Amino acid sequence: MLHSPPSPPRRRPPLQHPPERNRRGKPVGKVNCKNMKQDCPVPTCPRATLLPGHCCHTCPKALPGAPEKSYKPPFDTFEYFQDKEDELDKPYNDRSYLSSEGSARDDARTEFVALLTSGPEPWHPTSSAVAKARFTLLRSYLLFSISYERLGRPSRVRFSDPEGTVLFEHPVQKSAAPEDGMLCGMWRTVSKANIQLLRAEQLRVSLVTRAQPSGEVHGHILKHRALFAETFGAILTSSDPVHLGAGGMAMLTLSDTENNLHFILMARGLLEPGAEESPWVPLRVRILHQGQTLREAHANITMEDPDFAEVLSDLSAHELQWLAQGQLRIVADTQGRHPRQLEGTITARRSCDTIQSVLCGADALQPTKTGAVGSAKLALHENGTLEYQVRVVGTGSEVVGVTLETKPRRKNRRNVLFDMTPSYRAGMAQGVWHSPSARDVHMLLQNELFLNVATKDWAEGELRGQVISLPYSGLLARYTEMPVPLAGQLVSPPVSSGAGGHAWLSLDEHCHLHYEIVVAGLGRPADGTVSAQLHGVAELGEMGTRPHLHKRMLKGFYGTEAQGVVKDLDAELLQHLAQGTAFLQVSTKAHPRGEMRGWVHIPNRCQPGGARLSTGEAELSEGPKGRNVEQLKKDPNSCFFEGQHHAHGTRWAPDYDKKCSICSCQKRTVICDPILCQPLNCTRQVHPEELCCPICEEKKMEQEELKLERARDSSEGCYFDGDKTWRGSGTRWHPVVPPFGLIKCAICTCKGTTGEVHCEKVQCPRLTCANPVRVSPSDCCKQCPAPEKSIPELTDGMQADGPRACRFGRRWYLNNESWHPSVPPFGEMKCILCWCVSGETHCQRQECPPDACASPTRRDNPCCAKCRAPDAPSEKMHEATAEAWSR
Repeated sequence: MLHSPPSPPRRRPPLQHPPERNRRGKPVGKVNCKNMKQDCPVPTCPRATLLPGHCCHTCPKALPGAPEKSYKPPFDTFEYFQDKEDELDKPYNDRSYLSSEGSARDDARTEFVALLTSGPEPWHPTSSAVAKARFTLLRSYLLFSISYERLGRPSRVRFSDPEGTVLFEHPVQKSAAPEDGMLCGMWRTVSKANIQLLRAEQLRVSLVTRAQPSGEVHGHILKHRALFAETFGAILTSSDPVHLGAGGMAMLTLSDTENNLHFILMARGLLEPGAEESPWVPLRVRILHQGQTLREAHANITMEDPDFAEVLSDLSAHELQWLAQGQLRIVADTQGRHPRQLEGTITARRSCDTIQSVLCGADALQPTKTGAVGSAKLALHENGTLEYQVRVVGTGSEVVGVTLETKPRRKNRRNVLFDMTPSYRAGMAQGVWHSPSARDVHMLLQNELFLNVATKDWAEGELRGQVISLPYSGLLARYTEMPVPLAGQLVSPPVSSGAGGHAWLSLDEHCHLHYEIVVAGLGRPADGTVSAQLHGVAELGEMGTRPHLHKRMLKGFYGTEAQGVVKDLDAELLQHLAQGTAFLQVSTKAHPRGEMRGWVHIPNRCQPGGARLSTGEAELSEGPKGRNVEQLKKDPNSCFFEGQHHAHGTRWAPDYDKKCSICSCQKRTVICDPILCQPLNCTRQVHPEELCCPICEEKKMEQEELKLERARDSSEGCYFDGDKTWRGSGTRWHPVVPPFGLIKCAICTCKGTTGEVHCEKVQCPRLTCANPVRVSPSDCCKQCPAPEKSIPELTDGMQADGPRACRFGRRWYLNNESWHPSVPPFGEMKCILCWCVSGETHCQRQECPPDACASPTRRDNPCCAKCRAPDAPSEKMHEATAEAWSR
């Protein structure tokens, strides 16, 4: 009889001492990192090697053959790239703190990186240029910041799939970057299929230049865990210009509490492809200052795994200062039969994002509600200097302190890094911090610093805000202007709110208003202002006795940011923007008539209705004064066209053709007419593509080149895959679709705000005649035939009662004359024969008798399709068209 073995006695768990806790009851712990290389055993062999993924040298005999590739990323062992806890005390109001890790792990935001070098696979390098690209996928928008060296100004950023199909092209704007050697851009509304390719690391990015229209540097877009922690970086180029296609990049960061520098080195072209030598090659990485080696590390790399990770521990004060000031260089070289070397300068992380802060009372260490606000914009330069501008509005007492601080670690112990108070004058503190440390730079780029404004009434601080990097949005005003501060004290009557905000606004060449709003301090639970989410309503209005008459709601928003474009501002608001008497207001549930407001001044020369008409075009006449949408809906004579209401008597440029059409509203009826071009009083005329009417030659340089440059450089454009052409926003054209060619029965429009191409069938007008005709075979729509007239070109030598000629397409043919018809887009149809009989055209397809295939000459006749094997689809299409014509 089987018996189950007795279960082992249960052992009492050992006594565990409770973990030490601080006075707020939070466990106290500390993570220590140590460089294990000091504890490596001494190898017994004379030629020990360092295998990939290993820390210590080993003897080759211990692991015969090539080592197996380790798929564990080397940086997984570093403490900074692991999840970390914030152990800071929180005695103060801390609801505004936004950690960089939290933003990096947000499902709606994902970071990617690409190293771009010359020469696609197979290996055909043509340049020594190198570029580093950082990408941020924010919902369906792909933002990118690209820095490059040894490369002329790129003209395009091209995205393609693994097969090389171009998915999107972004034109490079000359002014859309904060510094030289950088370019910024955005791929709007990326499709789900392309997002899947991006997450699967299947997308490829290229920089197109005039010298290399197919792309001078290329690289795969990869997901990398080191991106969220990177605060310093470097681009490495080849020391020998003969070595084309070689380059690399380094991503570096400091430890949270110790002066350890972690870095990842990604390189291409260090190893000679196909070299007959050991599968792994020794790599030496050095950190230099003015040519002197400060640190040195060694490793082995392979063609399959050329990346390298290392920790440089216990950096000295001088090394940290040189790191912050951009005075350190990183050099990587290989040894062996084909030695190569890459080098570059380590600088603070370069990005197109805007470093900014909204300071409000709700985020102060001791929360306040005074209706004041602070607005700040900062810029970190390559030499480590920090340029700052801090504007303060609405404080009830004198400002006595403007400081840059860290998060307080103890109660009543603020940690001030830099005092901006000496530069504060007339509501603005502006200047340059010349000597921030590497730790300061690291915390700034990790969103771990705060700005604090103290006043006589609030010595610890009336306003406070976290310094946050705002992702690139395409709004160029960020780089050239200070934002407009939004304060409760500017509302009429003033509102004692703890919230605040600021906004950037600008008008483009089409008089469209672009805006971006950032708010802080809304929706604090204790206030009861919002039930579920942060939200607000942004509107633009007029400062005057009757502001309610000219007010425009911009956007309702959730969260802390809102951005958009308004394309139909009325004439009054545009005039108030030009005069500086307009305001931007944010309303909330607690303050439906406005919680914060700011004055807006945008000089402009916009025409009534918000449209600028080109020279030579008829101007829009002023209709009735602008009214709101609700009033227009109630007006029985108003018109609804293209999703918008228009008052009776108004005229506007329609969205479907803003260049050459004018529409008007006449008692619920919309009438659209083409613009009639006036005759020009000049000998030489030119017709620019973006203008409806021709202009004189002397105005070409002034108008054509300026507008063409704007269209080319504007990020609001479309790439059409049919003819592989980039077109500006609002462009309309007949598409070219291979293999069919030009399709005149379709019209495509570039939706510049989304980058999408919208194509639709041409709508032919209704005709009143009984027998409409197609004047030309290439025409899409039929027309009513013109009254019968004589044929001037055929009257000579003909009697009035003689045999009539035939008109086919745009040509006339004499009686009994034969020809091969030309059918767009296929050209001449040699297998169709047409002839004229007394004014009537007859066409017939060439016949092949049953014995035609037996004759060698007829067997090769392209018109005898039954003698040949099945043809390509394009040939079958030609035959089908020919059959239709013969019928």
